[in-house]
Amino acid sequence: MKKFEEKTINTEMIYKGKVVTLQVDDVRLSNGKTSKRELVKHPGAVAILAITNENKIVLVEQYRKPLEKSIIELPAGKLEHGEDPAQTAVRELEEETGYTTNNLTLLTSFYTSPGFADELMHIYIARDLIKLEQPPAMDADEFVEIMEVSLEEAKQLVQSQRIHDAKTNYAILYLDMQEMF
Repeated sequence: MKKFEEKTINTEMIYKGKVVTLQVDDVRLSNGKTSKRELVKHPGAVAILAITNENKIVLVEQYRKPLEKSIIELPAGKLEHGEDPAQTAVRELEEETGYTTNNLTLLTSFYTSPGFADELMHIYIARDLIKLEQPPAMDADEFVEIMEVSLEEAKQLVQSQRIHDAKTNYAILYLDMQEMF
C-alpha cells in the first residue's frame, strides 16, 4: 500500500460531459475509516508559450464563464482521446493564433487542482513561429483576440490581474527567470 493511499470502495458517476466527468468515490482511508471524495476527471490539456522572432509572447484574450470575465492567457486546449500532447499543442497554436512551428519543446507538466481534479497540463515553448496563410477554424463556440506582448508588458498584465491563471503566470515567471540568468 502506498503512503496515505485511499482505496476506492465505490464510484458513483454524476455527470459525463464533453470536457469533464464528475464522480463521487467512497474511499477507505489509510487509518481504516471511510470518507467520500468528489472528483473531476479531465483528459488533460496543453498550453503554448509561443515566442515570435521579435521576442513577443503570443497571448489570447477570451471570456471565461466560470470567472464571468475575460482574461488574457496562453493559447491552450484539451487533449483529444489518444492524442499526443505535442500534437495537441501544434493544433491549438494553429487554431487559436494562426501560427505554427517546427520548434516545440516541453517546458513542464503539472496538475492544475489535485485536491479534486486529475487534469494534467503540459506547457510547451514554441519558437520559430510561422504565420499560416489559412489557419484552421476555431471551435464554433470559441472567441479569442490575439495579442503579442513583450515580457515587461506581460508582467504588467499579471500585476493588473488581466493575466490571472496559473499556467500563464507560470510561463511568464519562467521567462522572467531566464532573462535574469
